[in-house]
This record gives sequence, C-alpha cells and structure tokens, in this order.
Amino acid sequence: MSADTALVLTARGIRLSRRNTDALITSLMLPVMLMLIFVYFFGGAINTGTQYVTYVTPGVLILCAGFGAATTASTVTEDMKGGIIDRFRSLDVGGAAILAGHVAASVLRNSLSTALVLAVAVAIGFRPATTPLRALAAAAVLLAYLLALSWFSAAVGLLARSPEAAGGFTFFVGFLPYPSSAFVPTDTMPSWLHAFAAHQPVTPVIESLRGLLLGTDVGSTPWVALAWCAGILGVSAAASGVLFRWRAA
Repeated sequence: MSADTALVLTARGIRLSRRNTDALITSLMLPVMLMLIFVYFFGGAINTGTQYVTYVTPGVLILCAGFGAATTASTVTEDMKGGIIDRFRSLDVGGAAILAGHVAASVLRNSLSTALVLAVAVAIGFRPATTPLRALAAAAVLLAYLLALSWFSAAVGLLARSPEAAGGFTFFVGFLPYPSSAFVPTDTMPSWLHAFAAHQPVTPVIESLRGLLLGTDVGSTPWVALAWCAGILGVSAAASGVLFRWRAA
C-alpha cells in the first residue's frame, strides 16, 4: 500500500463523512448534548468527591468515539454493497488500502468530535491539572483507543449485510462506557456489575485519561489500557483482512 494511495482513500473517506450530514452532525453534537445533560441534569445528585464535570469529561470523550464508530461501520458496509470495490480492484487497489482509508478518516473525525467535547467541557468548568508530558500521554492513549475502535468498526462493517445492521452492531461498543467508571465510580455498583466494570477494556482507558489529565497517580493503568487497545487492534485488523477477502470473493 503506497502512501499516495492511502492519502487518496483517506481523503475519500473524509468526503464521504462530509456528505453524510446527518451522521456527521449526530457524531459531533450528541456527545456535547450528553455532556450538558450529565453535568446539569444529574451532576448535582452524584457525589464523586469532585466537581462532576471534572469527573465525567474523560468518560464523555470515550463515549463520543463510540458514536463515530457507527459511521465507520456503515460506510464500510455501503462500499461492500456497491460496485466501488470492483472498480478499486481493477485499479490494483487492495483491501488494506481501502480499509485504512476508512480507518484514517474515522480517527480524524473522532479527533474532531473529541476536541469539540473537550472545548465544551472547559467552557463549563473542566480544568485539567496536567503537564505537557502527561497531556501527550493522555493523547496517545486516546489515539490508541480511537485507532483500535476504528479497525473494530471496519471489521463490523465487513461482517454486516446492511448499513443499518452495522450501526446496530456498534451499539454494543457505544454502550460499554455506561457499565464502567465513566459516569460513576465502579465501587458504587452492585458486586456483579462492579466486577465487569473493573475488568472491561473501556475502564482502564477512562481511568488513564482521568489520571493523566487531572494530575493524579495512574500506576500501570495506561499500560493496561494500551494492552487492551493493542489486542483489539490486532484482532480487528486481522479479522478485517479475512472478512474483506471473503466478501470481495
């Protein structure tokens, strides 16, 4: 896969996102609305030991990536249903380049929505207490999560038979931040749910972002988060290669 091909297909993915106005607006604005709802509707009733906007912001940053994942899965499914894949193959463009274009566009789109949510959080009271090095580490963890989730979404898009089904599959990814430490401490949950919340992949990502952005001790949590991201990325990328050959055969 040449760099020129990857850039062209990434630009194509961005154009597809721009044309799908409804999905783009949803992926950008829904996380912002959720941020405002959690902070102003529920924040006064939830005791986390700090301002609720300070606690909830890392969770909403992760939540917005889940909404972006649905768009990635749907656009991959639409490509597989149409004749564009045959045209690409006649130009000697492989599946890896096609999927990488979708993934790169997804990461850029999710980065934009993350920046928007963070700007809104700062406007309503979120105050990071971090250093440049810790901020870079937080950005690296978040980028690793976005990359892993985008490849997972591409695999789901190859598996699904319709854009609607692809969006439905990614609902489960969008749901994962809820049974985690995103919105309430996990020790407030029932014991059976606490066990799941403490050991699912989203929780160490959120705890890493929270600790790195707020200047608290994170221990080995970022490494656990990166290990989860690497595992999801490796499995998703391998599955995408197999599924693309199967669907394009």
